[in-house]
Amino acid sequence: MVVLATKCYVEGDARDRALDGMNSLVANDVGDLDVDWQVGVRDDDFVQVDVTGEDATVARNVLAETWGEVVAHDGGLEAGEEYVGTLESWDDVGFTLDAGVDVFVPADELGLGVGSPEQVVERFGLVQHLPMRFVYGGDAGDPDAEPSRLADAERDRLYDWQRGDGRVNVNSATRGETRATVNRAGHAQDIVTVERLGLLEQSIVCAEGTDPPGLLAAIGSYLPAEMRCVV
Repeated sequence: MVVLATKCYVEGDARDRALDGMNSLVANDVGDLDVDWQVGVRDDDFVQVDVTGEDATVARNVLAETWGEVVAHDGGLEAGEEYVGTLESWDDVGFTLDAGVDVFVPADELGLGVGSPEQVVERFGLVQHLPMRFVYGGDAGDPDAEPSRLADAERDRLYDWQRGDGRVNVNSATRGETRATVNRAGHAQDIVTVERLGLLEQSIVCAEGTDPPGLLAAIGSYLPAEMRCVV
């Protein structure tokens, strides 16, 4: 079994479509290996994949590398090690990530420039449930523990977003649904691709000359989801 660092938090038909899509993604990742698998969702909405077969260990490693792995329930987090959690909330003092347990990243440890956490969210187009890499500082109850921080690779990724031609980040939609929405709104020519960030978190990469806020306004009525621009 491997618990992936991505969540399925929608309900009804949308949940069924998302899990069908997740099953196809797992097939793309490990379908050439000698394994069987079953995709499910834990009570905390993290996607769980049960893997059996001769290549099960290899398959679990591939899925963990591709999606990130939630390990907190398998022995806890170790100080100084890098993990993946999902962005659950933010306030004046920092980010709260869900890595199987809540991990607090203080504002001073975001490493994403000046401004409050709310301003960082707006500037980098962050959406709830976005998978993010972090370095665990230690148990908050330990007076000698270091604060947790965003990983260098995560900071680099977000700064790279700002160096491009702009993005519109989306949650609560699959990659296929996001692509279809852009096409339905008549803006297929205005994007380069839809980059998958998680199962239900996507990044619409704008083409040169496309105005991200304008694109968001154009597609917003077609897609009932949280959306933010990276300009």
